[in-house]
Amino acid sequence: MQQRTIENTSVTLTGLGFGASVIGNLYRATPAEVARAAVDTAWDAGVRYFDTAPHYGLGLSERRLGAALRDRPRHEYVVSSKVGRLLVPNEAPRGSDPEGFVVPDDLLRVWDFSRDGVLRSVEDTLERTGLDRLDVVYLHDPDEHWRQAAEEAMPALAELRDQGVIGAIGAGMNQSAMLARFLRETAADVVMLAGRYSLLDQSALDDVLPAARELGRSVVAVGVFNSGLLSRDRPAEGMKYDYRDAPPDLVARARAIAEVCEAHGTTLPAAAIAFPLTHSSIINVTLGMRNPEQVVRNVELHGRNTPEGLWSDLRARGLIRSDVPLEHARGRGAQCC
Repeated sequence: MQQRTIENTSVTLTGLGFGASVIGNLYRATPAEVARAAVDTAWDAGVRYFDTAPHYGLGLSERRLGAALRDRPRHEYVVSSKVGRLLVPNEAPRGSDPEGFVVPDDLLRVWDFSRDGVLRSVEDTLERTGLDRLDVVYLHDPDEHWRQAAEEAMPALAELRDQGVIGAIGAGMNQSAMLARFLRETAADVVMLAGRYSLLDQSALDDVLPAARELGRSVVAVGVFNSGLLSRDRPAEGMKYDYRDAPPDLVARARAIAEVCEAHGTTLPAAAIAFPLTHSSIINVTLGMRNPEQVVRNVELHGRNTPEGLWSDLRARGLIRSDVPLEHARGRGAQCC
């Protein structure tokens, strides 16, 4: 599997990454053996970038991912986790986590982008995963915490990076404007962009992607299915877009894109995975993978050739923005990463 390096660092990511939120029991329980088999299947397929966070299952994702990777050669894979939500004992548990993960609520998430909070979070993650180091650390959803995140958390991560404890640092968010600020105003090497450069939303062209290109920084794309609307060959009513029921106009647009994909001999999900990688600053697409079957499907979709002319046809029909750059797509020929 092709690999690309985070600009100005020694950290190299495979073009496809394993998103471990779902093995933290996101939305429904996943048996431990199934989660382990998903990681093993991804490894066998050549995936070497794995992303997790304390938020995912109140630490369950980190524990499961660490257990699955612990006996693998450490120099062969990259792990990223996140800081900003400390896990502390819950003195009044009600039985289950209220934030979408099917786990007991014996812990609470507490927002903390202070220097001490960052150091404690990294230490806690290393303990949960059992790993000797983290390769990439992102600030996790600092939307309401810009000042502390920029003035305390990022300098703390920069110190760890400069000491060689962490390979690369950045921020991960569902918006693009503040990610551009992190690239322009802090020591961030890389940002994790969720859902804002997809076949249905190219708003990142207004801020973070120009900043990344100008400054020589890297972007990891996640949420490329926009919560599910782009995940099937034929979008249907009732599917989700950005965690909510998709409005009819977006369902119609997704169907129109799917028809163009079919006319070019490919599918909507394959195109959704390939599209972000047409931008020169985006070096990886990371997808949630709950079980071996999802891994096999995602790897197969990621490996498909992109038909010649697909992107220019979508642009000509007004289904993606007219300023979507196609130079990188041409430079890679028809091969999708």
